[in-house]
Amino acid sequence: MKHSSVETEAAVDAARRVAPGALSRRSFLKIAGAAGGGLVLAFYLGERASAAVQFAPNAFLQISADGSIVILSKGPEIGQGIKTALPMIIAEELDADWSAVRIEQAPINPAVFGRQSAGGSRSIPNNWDQLRRAGAVARAMLVAAAARQWQVPEGQCSTERSRVLHRSSGRSLGYGELASKAAALPVPDEKSVVLKARDDYRLLGTRVPGVDNSKIVAGEPLFGIDQVLPGMLFAVYQKCPATGGRVRNANLAEIRALPGVRAAFVVEGNGRVTEVMPGVAILASSTWAALSARQRLQVSWDETNAAKDSWSGAIARAEELARQPGAQTLRNVGDVDSAFAGAAKTVEALYTYPFLAHAPLEPQNCTAWYRDGAVEIWAPTQTPEAGLKAVANTLAIPESRVTLHQTRVGGGFGRRLMNDYMCEVALIAKHAAAPVKLIWPREEDMRHDFYRVGGFHAFKGAVDAAGRLAAWNDHFITFSADGAQPVSGGGISGDDFPALLVPSFRLTQTQLPLQVPCGPWRAPGSNAIAFAVQSFVHELAVAAGRDHVEFLLEIMGAPRWLEPGNERSLNTGRAAAVIKRAAQEADWGKPLPPGSGRGLAFHFSHAGHFAEIAEVSVDARRKLRVQRVTVVGDVGPVINLSGAENQCQGAVIDGLSAALGLEITIENGRVQQTNFDHYPLLRMPQAPQRIDVHFIQSDFPPTGLGEPALPPIAPALCNAIFAATGERIRALPLSKAGITV
Repeated sequence: MKHSSVETEAAVDAARRVAPGALSRRSFLKIAGAAGGGLVLAFYLGERASAAVQFAPNAFLQISADGSIVILSKGPEIGQGIKTALPMIIAEELDADWSAVRIEQAPINPAVFGRQSAGGSRSIPNNWDQLRRAGAVARAMLVAAAARQWQVPEGQCSTERSRVLHRSSGRSLGYGELASKAAALPVPDEKSVVLKARDDYRLLGTRVPGVDNSKIVAGEPLFGIDQVLPGMLFAVYQKCPATGGRVRNANLAEIRALPGVRAAFVVEGNGRVTEVMPGVAILASSTWAALSARQRLQVSWDETNAAKDSWSGAIARAEELARQPGAQTLRNVGDVDSAFAGAAKTVEALYTYPFLAHAPLEPQNCTAWYRDGAVEIWAPTQTPEAGLKAVANTLAIPESRVTLHQTRVGGGFGRRLMNDYMCEVALIAKHAAAPVKLIWPREEDMRHDFYRVGGFHAFKGAVDAAGRLAAWNDHFITFSADGAQPVSGGGISGDDFPALLVPSFRLTQTQLPLQVPCGPWRAPGSNAIAFAVQSFVHELAVAAGRDHVEFLLEIMGAPRWLEPGNERSLNTGRAAAVIKRAAQEADWGKPLPPGSGRGLAFHFSHAGHFAEIAEVSVDARRKLRVQRVTVVGDVGPVINLSGAENQCQGAVIDGLSAALGLEITIENGRVQQTNFDHYPLLRMPQAPQRIDVHFIQSDFPPTGLGEPALPPIAPALCNAIFAATGERIRALPLSKAGITV
């Protein structure tokens, strides 16, 4: 990103007053860009700090004399829409004319911008208040400048579409006309400015196209895999199929002699699976030459310390453990055993879900240029700040010697929270006298993921004579790399639904050993737990002879926060509202033809309350058709309605894809699926005929949306299959039960 110099000292001084001493003039000129005689403001938008901490600018709003507005979007865009949504928050409080706004990706510089990452559905909630204040402060300064020019009280002025209005006299001034004057004014305390009421929003809550849509359609080089530099070499990196294996020897001389190959060498790695594991690097003049050489590569691996994990062995062990108490007790309230003894009906079931790969359509890739003890990187990462640290650690250089350019990400879903591909290319580039682009073939992307961990729930539940949920016992069987804590994404909380809503509740846990690396997968933990828990809730409703909606609402009880004072905890009133609305929108209770059924599920995830109803049909050949999915969510005020609907629709398709046919199986430490022929993502003809999305736009602070809409779809689907066929699905994917789409 190139910037011209700032021409007015007033703009620089204004930014300094926001964060005294935090930003030198040289740094400001480098990062903030051209004021063009206009107004440049910098605002702190990161994590909240105490009054003693100096604020560091980390987002920039630029208003030029011609009225054009530039807003930098600081977070990685991975398809979740924040490159559009975050600037919309500033533009709303600024009262900007969105058609005059240009969005640019912010440079990666944590010292200036603070936290820059995308994960956990935290981009909106982490930045909501700060971004609103950023726009409001700028608007207040523009109003003050206009009021001084007109010599009227500021309270008589209003704003609309990038103009300040004095309605009583009919006068108005554009923001561009006021920019220089506003830049010379003192910056007000951000806490003193008045923020808009929701009823006054003009931009937020509307449908706004993604700012990169036209560029994506035109095929512009936005993504990491698109990067091209003069004289660039192309690299592939072969690692042991079993995690932890090392190179014993390889046919390097033969590989070096192949057409287009410039180098082939062994990399010992640093032993960190999130950075660089041992392998063989090949550098070539083209992607084709590199991939062709890789197919000729023969490596003898030392697997003394490599993974020996077996999914089939884990299943057998879990079936044994399911008949025993768990090794650890995570929660035990009430008298569970007495409740079972006095129950009208009890139900027992073992639920199983597999390992999953992230399988982003853009495989892992990165471009690096190592020169003079420093490295410049172009990366599609979700965690650029962590990437800076990891690369510096890998190369044993200061972080100041690492320059990172954020590219658009062609699918993350949690995979690009780890930056191993960045570290690999940085180390490979150190051996080359040219820029290097590393591309993982699809097979490597599948074999060396950080997988969604599989798991098991051995349930026992009870209902009383009135059909109420009386007792719940869950022996959760998961995996651990160290024997102490579950692997990433493999944990469960003792407070997870329905723990705080059942009078007698027991949750125990047993951990199986695992060496294969795991990590967050869209809606970590919840994506699998919801399938098991919400399916078993339906089993209990059926056992009680109760309507599922009625049974679930009864569990929720009176409206309240389950953790009083914590607005990120489950609120039973919000939960009941989305359940009722989903039932209404999906025609719950309306008769369906034979072989058809509706299934409901609710789940609370990442502070989002979601209920979903799937309507399906299953024919005599066990062929499934998902006719309709109804989604109702409460995530507070919706920022961009178009983006929010897209996220929910994408979550449904992603969740259905996983439930219907996806699984990663591991034997002898090796992942057995290596491409989409064995890992069949959902295709367009298999997608639901309708996905209807509805929001209850409550007054609570907004939450993220990329993840909480996914967990309910798998149990809703399986409950619908039961309603259509009477067959209970307790193991995913559905293809294991012979159900096809």
